[in-house]
Amino acid sequence: MPLKLKVITPEKILIDTEVDEFYSTATDGDFGIMPGHIPYMTPLAIGVSKYVQGDKDTYISTIGGLFQIQNDEIIVLTDSAEFGNKIDEQRAKEAKERAEARLGSLKTETDIRRAELALARAMARLKAARKSK
Repeated sequence: MPLKLKVITPEKILIDTEVDEFYSTATDGDFGIMPGHIPYMTPLAIGVSKYVQGDKDTYISTIGGLFQIQNDEIIVLTDSAEFGNKIDEQRAKEAKERAEARLGSLKTETDIRRAELALARAMARLKAARKSK
């Protein structure tokens, strides 16, 4: 029996499909879900999620959010998500370089945190794009 997966952003439902497996990164580490999993809810870190349909792996960047599974139904509520194969790798690389440059020149704690988050988002996008090749 497959899992029902929905990935929802504020703008749209990115994914609404059946999958065999799902993997992501919570704020306290990586996890994987297969059919029959117990109910589970966790905050998501900025990172890459993967779902498996048959012999095909699909990667998406997920920018934080909340993960829940109950009765083989997965709901991911995330601030932003993109399919790895749709990410402009050059643009993500440039965003990573800008964030790294900002980190090297910032002095206030607020600006440092914003630059760290920008760097994490860019790195997640790059990772998803590269894994999707």
